[in-house]
Amino acid sequence: MINLYNTLTQTLESVTSDDGVMRMYICGVTPYDTTHLGHAFTYISFDVLARYLQFLGYKVITAQNVTDIDDDILRRAKQVGMAWDELAKQEVGKYQADMSALNVRPPDYYPYATQEIPKILDLVTVLVEKGFAYERNGSVYYDVRHDLDFGELAHMDYSQMLATANERGNFPDDPNKRDRLDFVLWQAAKPGEPTWESPWGKGRPGWHIECSAMSLRYLGPKIDIHSGGADLIFPHHTCEISQSEHYSGVKPFVRYWFHIAMVELASEKMSKSLGNMIFVSDLLKDYSANAIRLYLLRHHYRETWSADDYETDLPKAEAMNARWQAALGVQSGSGTSLDPLPFEGLFGNAMNDDLNSFNAIRHLDELADAITGGATMGANVEAAQTALRMLSGMLGLRFAVT
Repeated sequence: MINLYNTLTQTLESVTSDDGVMRMYICGVTPYDTTHLGHAFTYISFDVLARYLQFLGYKVITAQNVTDIDDDILRRAKQVGMAWDELAKQEVGKYQADMSALNVRPPDYYPYATQEIPKILDLVTVLVEKGFAYERNGSVYYDVRHDLDFGELAHMDYSQMLATANERGNFPDDPNKRDRLDFVLWQAAKPGEPTWESPWGKGRPGWHIECSAMSLRYLGPKIDIHSGGADLIFPHHTCEISQSEHYSGVKPFVRYWFHIAMVELASEKMSKSLGNMIFVSDLLKDYSANAIRLYLLRHHYRETWSADDYETDLPKAEAMNARWQAALGVQSGSGTSLDPLPFEGLFGNAMNDDLNSFNAIRHLDELADAITGGATMGANVEAAQTALRMLSGMLGLRFAVT
């Protein structure tokens, strides 16, 4: 049984499922500048968790959204002189190509926000009817004061939430708001922006309501694991909880919150807004997908880390990849069999301990060395080679068949 850190309770919890199914949602890209190393760390960590849960015997169902309408997309499209939807289509294509090259399995459901407008309108309508949202001048806002549990995931007081929201796109002085922390569910039309019809006039959806609509539609009112970058804890995921639970009446909306730490470069979070990015497509010109995955997974998913030394660390990961490929290719002897069970046990212990991929990789490296050394001494290493291939596959690694 795997134990994961639940952001909501801030404790390690044993992950279970009542029906043998793990319904998993991860917040996807806002496609205007992809795919950097921070993206890759997030989606590879999620991919490994899904693979391992499947290995443990669960049926895994995944959904991942595309936020293809957003303030950032509209801003970037204007800067580069492209139509907003063409920019989104271009960047989604890049992202999908990068994820495929890195052997990140595609989700079972891959909805686009602009294709989910009917469900979004349904959510907003119900929230207004229940008194959790209100309309002002064609925009609809969520009334945070109406939800006494608002902010539980963030573990912040009101002033901290307001300061953080203001740093991340909140407009506290919007005259339409009852409270400065209220967030928009439906935004009234602005000149030059794409719009859709709604009961409140033409407009477009707010950011937070998009993910609630997509997760509810494709995974139902209760998700087992919800994931995304740690920078989404507040406001995005906090808002998701409130609006989803008060729409459906089902609580909790999410059983386990699985947040992935930030990747830094030059002491700053790697991000599109700062422009300090290392792009996956550039790395793939010089390094194998296996090496990039090993490099990323040698960092624990909850620990913020710096990619400043990537030009030194990636060659080390490539060398490890070569050692494992060589171990899988050595000729087995006919002597005493090398028992892989101790290595399998250590690998499982590491993965069950909050997805400790660093230790899991260390034990597989020990197994690869044992295979190479054992074959030199004439041992039968076939079972050990099978184990190395299977266990490395749980980390999403692919090796040539020899």
